[in-house]
Amino acid sequence: MAMLDVKNLGISFGGLKAVDNFNVTIEKGELYGLIGPNGAGKTTVFNLLTGVYKPDMGSICLDGKNITGRKTIEINQDGIARTFQNIRLFKELSVLDNVKAGLHNHHPYSTLEGIFRLPRYYKMEREMNDQAMELLKVFDLDGEYDYKASNLPYGKQRKLEIARALATDPKLLLLDEPAAGMNPNETAELMETIRFVREKFDMTILLIEHDMKLVSGICEKLTVLNFGQVLTQGDTSNVLNDKRVITAYLGE
Repeated sequence: MAMLDVKNLGISFGGLKAVDNFNVTIEKGELYGLIGPNGAGKTTVFNLLTGVYKPDMGSICLDGKNITGRKTIEINQDGIARTFQNIRLFKELSVLDNVKAGLHNHHPYSTLEGIFRLPRYYKMEREMNDQAMELLKVFDLDGEYDYKASNLPYGKQRKLEIARALATDPKLLLLDEPAAGMNPNETAELMETIRFVREKFDMTILLIEHDMKLVSGICEKLTVLNFGQVLTQGDTSNVLNDKRVITAYLGE
């Protein structure tokens, strides 16, 4: 059974088809790339997968469960987490509290327990602190657990956003241009981080990326979007040698 099975997905804005008949199948454990020129519809696909937009047509199945049209929080609880091209951290909160925010989906306590600091509140907080610190150690951020998120260097903010996404215990991790704004050294380190996350957490990963070195270095399969439609898809080496991709994506 595929981890993600998307069939005939589509959405229009003001009569313009932003995504049209999008299909993709991603197997458990795959590291899959979604590429294409600016405005091709890549982030719109992510927004459809995560419930930000409701599709006009098509279906989305996650690990055999139809999640089409569900709310964002429900989809996250079902097992999809994401990061964003423009980093979205709680910048005034600590590094630790950012990760704990991701844990709250799976460690709920009532408003009453929180207000009156009942025993269950303290138990849940201890558990979340421990789990958050373990995740921060994975990304070598445990030494900065009490820093404001905004005070971290850019590359570490990227890592923190991934750590927060993983705190929701996803089956599928969506990374929206994780290398955006990074220098070559940071990009190389990011590639190793993504590989490590996949292996350590047995994670299925779908990423949008413009850095072709990163894409060719870590993705086994690719789908290329152009004008909201799938141009081609398949093994990475075959896709990147497709003349249609060179023309549409590289502009040659």
